[in-house]
Amino acid sequence: MKYLLLIVFIAISPAGIAQTKDEQTDTSPNRNLTGFEALDEKQPLWEVGIGGGAIEVPDYPASGERNTVALALPYAIYRGDIIRIGGQGGARAVVVENQKLELDISFGGAFAADSDDNTVREGMPELDYLFEVGPQLIYKIQDYSFNGGGNARLAAQLQTRAVFSTDFGHIDARGYVFEPTLRYQQRGVFTPDTGFSLSARMTWATEKLHDYFYQVTPEFETGFRPAYNAGGGYLGAEVSAGLAFPVMKNLRGFFGASMQLHHGASNEESPLYEKDVTYSVGVGFVWRGYKSDAKASW
Repeated sequence: MKYLLLIVFIAISPAGIAQTKDEQTDTSPNRNLTGFEALDEKQPLWEVGIGGGAIEVPDYPASGERNTVALALPYAIYRGDIIRIGGQGGARAVVVENQKLELDISFGGAFAADSDDNTVREGMPELDYLFEVGPQLIYKIQDYSFNGGGNARLAAQLQTRAVFSTDFGHIDARGYVFEPTLRYQQRGVFTPDTGFSLSARMTWATEKLHDYFYQVTPEFETGFRPAYNAGGGYLGAEVSAGLAFPVMKNLRGFFGASMQLHHGASNEESPLYEKDVTYSVGVGFVWRGYKSDAKASW
């Protein structure tokens, strides 16, 4: 789920007045906002290195408890015509792609939360790692170029995904999510190699996922936590923004933040629902160690 992923901080572009582009070009920011190559350079088919960072996020949607995670791990990016792993789009398998539309099968995930560290969920089962898989439709609304340099894209995304939880011992189905998103991306903010993104997302989920976050069955009822039967529906909205910038050769940094808005969610009356507004912040880096001589075709 996106509320537990690293998101980057908002910045104001000084690039100037935008000019509409009539056609998709090789310099589209959709290619990879966070990539090392300039917009007029082809990206390598694959690259590997080390990425890391630290994020502070809510334990789950509308939670008043927070979770801080710091990681540094090897990373790999593959930019095939069909299979694409890593980069701005995560992991996905492209089914259809043209100048305006992309249809793919995409993947997402979220960190676990320890209920022993969360006072309102104390004594309840832990929230395991979540992962999602399902179709995603991307409509490229408009591309732009700027008088001061740089390109941008406005796109709409529709995602429908099945959600699963796992403790790496077993996997449980947790229902489905539907997430329409409006995303703006720009390459060329402050410097030609700086990338900026801004997005707004709304999320609806089936009852199974709401149960996972908000249901209190009788065996977990306490004096401060009454039993509650959760229902499906609206889960919340999120506004997020981010900045990716060069630090030195083969090293890029990231900084970002998001705000989650849960007012009007289906399960506001749950004793596990604590806050209408939550936020996430994070910083990170990517160091590229090796890249292929072969180039991606897009």
